[in-house]
Amino acid sequence: MGNWLVNHWFSAAVLVTWLGINIFLFTYYFLFFDQDARYFYTRAILGSALAWARGSAKCLNFNSMLILLPVCRNLLSFLRGTCSCCRRTLRRQLDHNLTFHKLVAYALVLFTAVHTIAHLFNLERYNQSQQATDCSLPAVLSKMHQKGSNKWLNPIHSNETTVEYVAFTTIPGLTGVIITLALILMVTSSTEFIRRNYFEVFWYTHHLFLIYFLFLIYFAGLVIHGIAGMVRGQTEKSMAEVHPHRCAQYLTQRDQNCTHDCCKDPEFGSIPAESWKWVLAPILLYFFERLLRVWRAQQKVVVTKVVMHPARVLELQMQKKGFRMEVGQYIFVNCSAISPLEWHPFTLTSAPEEDFFSIHVRVGGDWTERLIDTFQQQNLKMPRIEVDGPFGTASEDVFQYEVAMLVGAGIGVTPFASILKSIWYKFQQGDQTLKTKKANNVALHFDTSTDTVTGLRHKTSFGRPMWNTEFAAVAAAHPRSVVGVFLCGPEALAKSLKKSCHQHSSLDPRKVKFYFNKENF
Repeated sequence: MGNWLVNHWFSAAVLVTWLGINIFLFTYYFLFFDQDARYFYTRAILGSALAWARGSAKCLNFNSMLILLPVCRNLLSFLRGTCSCCRRTLRRQLDHNLTFHKLVAYALVLFTAVHTIAHLFNLERYNQSQQATDCSLPAVLSKMHQKGSNKWLNPIHSNETTVEYVAFTTIPGLTGVIITLALILMVTSSTEFIRRNYFEVFWYTHHLFLIYFLFLIYFAGLVIHGIAGMVRGQTEKSMAEVHPHRCAQYLTQRDQNCTHDCCKDPEFGSIPAESWKWVLAPILLYFFERLLRVWRAQQKVVVTKVVMHPARVLELQMQKKGFRMEVGQYIFVNCSAISPLEWHPFTLTSAPEEDFFSIHVRVGGDWTERLIDTFQQQNLKMPRIEVDGPFGTASEDVFQYEVAMLVGAGIGVTPFASILKSIWYKFQQGDQTLKTKKANNVALHFDTSTDTVTGLRHKTSFGRPMWNTEFAAVAAAHPRSVVGVFLCGPEALAKSLKKSCHQHSSLDPRKVKFYFNKENF
């Protein structure tokens, strides 16, 4: 357990905090609407479904506030690179932004299901109370709309009205249906199977849907969802005059000529719409995030060199005015000749010391194959490339550790190409901001063979490494060091490296600690 805490204590703390806030919000508002006297008459009609609907609604507001923050890439890059209070542990947490984004999305699905089911019960009970002909309290309360505009508690005022009619014609019902459909579409299109096998489906339904329709449908629907005030409670003024604990019995037992205060009809008001208070700031932040991305994407990119390496690996060297990068960062690339709307992430393989920035592209789907084919056709005009970024990743923190282990599988070697090149340039220039011992250690491993991606000489060993042996050797060589393990590769390899990090780490400050970092786009 102690070894696990070395890598995951902060992530666990964030998760516990997030779960705790959700549990607190749901429990607090569930008990509030289940016990508060202002909703005594509302509960008489709806029962416990009122509390289930309101408790889940608060959790929906909270998670809707969070859902956009993990995908504000410029904000995350700012926190990672320029915020002085952002230490290594917090920066590692930023690498889990997409995992947290998915977690919040699943929470939205759960609370949406609870909220929807609860309101379906509410609509059915509203309808039953309206059609009731006895002298029960729900029936009496449902007929009060006939006595004044502020008297009504039941939003269904006709015996001919159906639950389906209310669900699809009222503002809360219609916006609720649209929000739910939008959420289902985005979540299902984001599953691992769809993203791996039908990336275009994921991109067009998730990203474009997000940009052009999410604000209009999901968030706009969320903001206006409660404006109509379908669920109501007794007003403060009416509470002071005719408190339900003293006066509820008079509604079903009073005489027509009764003049006692308790015989007055209670008055009801809508629950104020509060969703906009939760989501306004994230919406504005994300709006400016998108504007910044659009502005940067429109800046001219010049492709200075195109290199076709063996195994159909395409290298593009580019220049862009004002472009500044750090090792391990990535960019989003668009080629309008292939698709004017699709953007794909690629790790930068150039070093900050070079006067260009580069990416290496290997065939991984229809888009990458068409990109390689387009640049292979020498007789055509150079296609227009647009670039958004750069954005920070885990590999950007490689120099924050005393010792670093870089693990790349296949094209996953690309983030480390930038790192190795940068170390080489620093060594060549005699830059002492890196320890000479580190640069010499890298230089000793160079050989006559040349790497396709880095262009550096290196020794090559074929076959999968024995990770326990490798970690044990590093632990023996650096007994009191903090070791950063960086991976860009498949999830199966990530599990093996995580396991090794846990096995060879210790909470004892006199022993080595391995911190696992993985590239996530």
